Amino acid sequence: MTFEWWFAYLLTSTLLSLSPGSGAINTMTTSINHGYRGAVASIAGLQTGLGIHIVLVGVGLGTLFSRSLLAFEILKWAGAAYLIWLGIQQWRAAGAIDLHTLAQTQSRGRLFKRAIFVNLTNPKSIVFLAALFPQFIMPQQPQLAQYLILGVTTIVVDMIVMTGYATLAQRIAAWIKGPKQMKALNKAFGSLFMLVGALLASARHA
Repeated sequence: MTFEWWFAYLLTSTLLSLSPGSGAINTMTTSINHGYRGAVASIAGLQTGLGIHIVLVGVGLGTLFSRSLLAFEILKWAGAAYLIWLGIQQWRAAGAIDLHTLAQTQSRGRLFKRAIFVNLTNPKSIVFLAALFPQFIMPQQPQLAQYLILGVTTIVVDMIVMTGYATLAQRIAAWIKGPKQMKALNKAFGSLFMLVGALLASARHA
């Protein structure tokens, strides 16, 4: 793989990570409610889920999800239901839980696991990776090394972008002066979770 080819993938991966989705929303809500430590756990969980997707694509299961309507639909509805459930939880928390209480109710381990599930139950991610990776792998060169380069690049880029979202969320949190603003913000993010879940439910198999 040439540097130019890798740089083209780097730009593509960066643009994809920057586009707001369930991972970005999860990172921002965690950063606001649990601070940087919670955000670090969440980002680590997202990258673990992404890494599992990359491995699944590498062993051929990405092709299965891209070709099997049943597999795609099962994962799609599981992901949509989970995101909508997270949105409902966030909405309910807005009316009864303040910043300090919420931070005590969820361990970083739980935040880590939640983030893994957010990424794992997104079928569009694994299908997209299965379609994207072959476009940047040169058949005349060792494929495993190229695949590892693309996989590591994807995870590092997404980690940096999610860290940026967490930092942005901290800036937003600095504007919160009282429980009413916190409630409104939690409701807004809860609505975003439900919206992304609804959009995922409406996604069609390519």
